[in-house]
Amino acid sequence: KLFFTDYGNAAKVERCDMDGMNRTWIVDSKIEQPTALALDLINKYVYWLDIYLESVEVVDYQGRRRQTITKGRQFRHLCGLAVFENYLYTINSDNFSILQINRYNGTDVQALARLDNAKEIRVYQKRTQAAVRSHACEADPYGMPGGCAHLCLLSSSYKARTCRCRTGFILGSDGRSCK
Repeated sequence: KLFFTDYGNAAKVERCDMDGMNRTWIVDSKIEQPTALALDLINKYVYWLDIYLESVEVVDYQGRRRQTITKGRQFRHLCGLAVFENYLYTINSDNFSILQINRYNGTDVQALARLDNAKEIRVYQKRTQAAVRSHACEADPYGMPGGCAHLCLLSSSYKARTCRCRTGFILGSDGRSCK
């Protein structure tokens, strides 16, 4: 799945399949400017920052069990969001400090370090890397990903895929070639 935020005409947190199909709103009320999100892949939770509401909130992948982690003026200038173990990590864009927020007790907030002009934060950890034995976009005997001429996008599961073409090309009637 692909998760993303939108604060155009109607602010929301959404999800869709990697090929853009099955687009679903998972949060569309009591939300104003969701600017960053992070996924807990193990427990299937979506965390997001709302800089207008000055809050950090969470829901499950279906948009249920919504909770406010923390709220207040100190969260007005945050950008970027990452989750690792018991903590959320974000950047305060006023002073470029890395903040650590206990995701179970939002009152436990600590500044860890300062970076020059940081706008985003990511945590890379081996446990968060999906282990899939095989998937629909693996290269075929001719080296084409999923048998697609240009792009292979995973669909509703790792066993399903959709072929797409680069800009200026049209997908052929076979659903794989590009013209």
